[in-house]
Amino acid sequence: MMDHARDLASVQEATERLLSAAGALDNAAVTDESRLPGWTRGHVLAHLARNADALVNVLEGRPMYVSGEARDADIERDAPRPLDEQLADVRESAARFGRAAAAPADWSRTVELRNGVTDSASRVPFRRWAEVGLHHVDLGIGYELEDLGDEFTERETDFLARRFTGRPDVPATRLADGTRAWSTGREATAPEITVTGAPADLLGWLAGRRDGAALTVTGGALPKLPPL
Repeated sequence: MMDHARDLASVQEATERLLSAAGALDNAAVTDESRLPGWTRGHVLAHLARNADALVNVLEGRPMYVSGEARDADIERDAPRPLDEQLADVRESAARFGRAAAAPADWSRTVELRNGVTDSASRVPFRRWAEVGLHHVDLGIGYELEDLGDEFTERETDFLARRFTGRPDVPATRLADGTRAWSTGREATAPEITVTGAPADLLGWLAGRRDGAALTVTGGALPKLPPL
């Protein structure tokens, strides 16, 4: 069972940490490339703000985005803004999400996200935490996957392993970080490939943030994962 209240507290902490770090930038740094191909840091900050508003829509029973095209257009529109506008938008949209999440609600209900994906409402706060944590890393301002913390790393690794489970284009794979293990990929009676490595390296590969070069692979080549 998800503890949505605890996750909401973690979202707030992660947001404040990101805002504090990003506050040390200047307007020129906002226009520099982020670690996400084709996106500046301004794109990342704009996406974080618009994602918070999109998750308000989810919690309140509206479509997450009007369309994929509208989502992309909003990010492109907001990306060039100066730093103070970016930070204010991230802060204010985070507050709107917090207010929506604080409203009395049935957290066991099913909600709809992008592309017809459904989930329990109780998982929405963790999804937001993942957005804030991973995109803080994407800003490329000194915050790394290793800084995300053990609980977050384990839970997001579990989430992503489940996301790729049953995919026929991903070999049956066992993931291990030395203390924990997960299964992912297509159905099989036994894993075809075993991938081991440090927790941050496993998460980075699953999340598309690292190429997997630091991982140890047995049974074949490192699987090529579908885009998130």
